[in-house]
Amino acid sequence: MNRLVNSQSPYLLQHADNPVDWWPWGEAAFEEARRRDVPVLLSVGYASCHWCHVMARESFEDPALAGYLNGHFLPVKVDREERPDVDAVYMEAVQAATGQGGWPMTVFMTADGEPFHFGTYYPPRPLHGLPSFRQLLEGVVAAWRERRGEVGEVAARIAGQLAERRLGHGAAAPPGEGELTLAVGALAAEFDERNGGFGGAPKFPPSMVLEFLLRHHARTASPQALAMVERACEAMARGGIYDQLAGGFARYSVDAEWTVPHFEKMLYDNALLARVYVHLWRATGSALARRVAVETADFLVRELATPEGGFASALDADSETPEGGHAEGAYYVWTPEQFAEVLGPAAGAEAAERYGVTAEGTFEGGTSVLRLPGEPPADETREALLAARRARPAPERDDKVVTAWNGLAIAALAEVGGLLDRPDLVAAAERAARLLHDVHRDPATGRLARTSRDGTAGPSAGVLEDYGDLAEGLLALYAVTGRAAWLTEAGALLEIVLTRFTDEDGAFWDTADDGERLIRRPQDPTDGATPSGWSAATGALLTYAAYTGSDRHRAAAERGLAVVTRLATGAPRFAGWGLAVAEAAVDGPREVAVVGPAGDPATAALHRAALRGTAPGAVVAVGAPGAADAPPLLVDRPLRGGEPAAYVCRGFVCLEPTTSPEDLAARLA
Repeated sequence: MNRLVNSQSPYLLQHADNPVDWWPWGEAAFEEARRRDVPVLLSVGYASCHWCHVMARESFEDPALAGYLNGHFLPVKVDREERPDVDAVYMEAVQAATGQGGWPMTVFMTADGEPFHFGTYYPPRPLHGLPSFRQLLEGVVAAWRERRGEVGEVAARIAGQLAERRLGHGAAAPPGEGELTLAVGALAAEFDERNGGFGGAPKFPPSMVLEFLLRHHARTASPQALAMVERACEAMARGGIYDQLAGGFARYSVDAEWTVPHFEKMLYDNALLARVYVHLWRATGSALARRVAVETADFLVRELATPEGGFASALDADSETPEGGHAEGAYYVWTPEQFAEVLGPAAGAEAAERYGVTAEGTFEGGTSVLRLPGEPPADETREALLAARRARPAPERDDKVVTAWNGLAIAALAEVGGLLDRPDLVAAAERAARLLHDVHRDPATGRLARTSRDGTAGPSAGVLEDYGDLAEGLLALYAVTGRAAWLTEAGALLEIVLTRFTDEDGAFWDTADDGERLIRRPQDPTDGATPSGWSAATGALLTYAAYTGSDRHRAAAERGLAVVTRLATGAPRFAGWGLAVAEAAVDGPREVAVVGPAGDPATAALHRAALRGTAPGAVVAVGAPGAADAPPLLVDRPLRGGEPAAYVCRGFVCLEPTTSPEDLAARLA
């Protein structure tokens, strides 16, 4: 009996019809493993994971292999996006043992959760030095039967080593100007001048590092920092990693030139990148950056919005082929003949040249990924191609709503909408915020669920990144809308961060102090594909302190930033958001109070100028003077000569107010 049929997770439901007798993570599974005296096979993945699909088709759908697996193991399936804590604990073991990680993650453990053998994808036949999955299973069974004592000793030793790991909090103080300048230099040494971005293949969009570099440029006018952002952003926007027809970014590029992507599209990548591109437009006026920011935001709303108002997690990389199978990228790639069929021979040849579609192809089977090396074709050409593509079988959508990633989307849509006068995008951000408030938040305790689906909260507790990223999103939404309820809710979330996720010395944990006990309580300040819970919480605490004048929140943020000092020069690529927060702290951050009647064009003009200011991490509050729900930043800020006015402050110490949007913009440059 497969026990995944009642799961909410789309990933677990993908495996509900496997002949493997999967169990969901939980004590019941471990009790059954003890009763049967068999090892646990933990398989961790996510719904849009290409290699997870491959291993499922090759191994988990094989009745003979499933029979062996069921007879000798207790198989457990985990959605890493639903249980990031479980994934983090065992991925740490996989990386320590093998030097690398990835999904699907394959871990063999005892019924006490102690791991003794690790890996990722295993093929159905021996390949490139890897044993077949069947050979691996047989080897583990032999060791379990014949060398049980040795297996137990290894498992206990590994579990003990993991449990003993505790992050040293780092330096005594947050990064200062010197450390931030050194971080820029370290990043420049790793920057790919030819292709943009950092490192070689595979190449991931460095969204949080780019945000840091934009903030550093805003504070210091560093041409080196801005040049890295402009080069990377243009290369990605013109490359195959960007969907040239419908907008939105794929997960990463398999090559160093941004040509061929891994085609899955994740909510978090697109939310983070939309924010980077709109901030690049704010800094430079780049038309390309503006277009990509808008197209990416529109992609989020069009392709990932759920009926309940939230945003789905991802679009799959694979889709159905004309032959009836499944292949990665089938929905997105083209041949010259297909262009000619849609557009006609002459127009098709011209469009193929503009989009880099060649007879040889840049992808598999003579197909090409669309790129934009020069000027784009006419809008009607793009629309015709897009209409033809929509007739193809579309990739599957993972429609679970993840709290943290929706927080990132709220921030992105609020800022793109607020900066570029798109109230529909701000409204979409507010719909998502209301869903998270109504469905993900327990009204009695204020605690968050990690996920929901179809308007029903999932079973997993929220982790630190859920609180930090949602608070960040609500604070951005408050800056754009001036609705005090979003600031109040962010404060409630941060109170839980301070009481449930923070150590006495100020260090943050990824899970709450009353959360499920694993073999290790996860804790990681490094930024990966998304801001770490640590840096997300630190950033939100700093912003909230700037709005409220709270010394408690400011001190917590500064203690959190101390760990970034150590990362600034040693591993800046893995501390992008932490460094961006540090830039805000060094700059103040500046606090902008805009006071004036709602609906007054002069108030709106000052508010717009404040939002478009480039000062790192600046906070913006707007409201009528004397409003009952005004945050401390707006208290005792009168009009100037009866006209709407803006106050620019640091630590609530303000310059003379101004009534001029142009003067305000100059003060925030």
